[in-house]
Amino acid sequence: QVQLVESGGGLVQPGGSLRLSCVASGSIVRINTMGWYRQAPGKQRELVASISSGGSTDYVDSVKGRFTISRDNAKNTIYLQMNSLKPEETAVYYCNAEVVSRILPRSYWGQGTQVTVSS
Repeated sequence: QVQLVESGGGLVQPGGSLRLSCVASGSIVRINTMGWYRQAPGKQRELVASISSGGSTDYVDSVKGRFTISRDNAKNTIYLQMNSLKPEETAVYYCNAEVVSRILPRSYWGQGTQVTVSS
């Protein structure tokens, strides 16, 4: 099986920064698109940023210019650098990956990491 493990969440003041990490392990042939989602209490989960195997990135409009997604293919890891954080961005952040472990790709989710932006 494939497992995704997120880390790097915590408490940060408004305007501060955090870097999230997600490591994929298990029966992996290759990883296609990976992304970060977030879900605040009482709200739907939304896509924050994604990155393809070729390095193409996409961001939700609200984080453009402040967040950067990157990947290290040798380590099967993606990162989300979050700068100038806002209180409304408090949420559980989840890693998602489209992984090829047999013939066709499957989507996997991590357990989530809590990010709290508060003074």
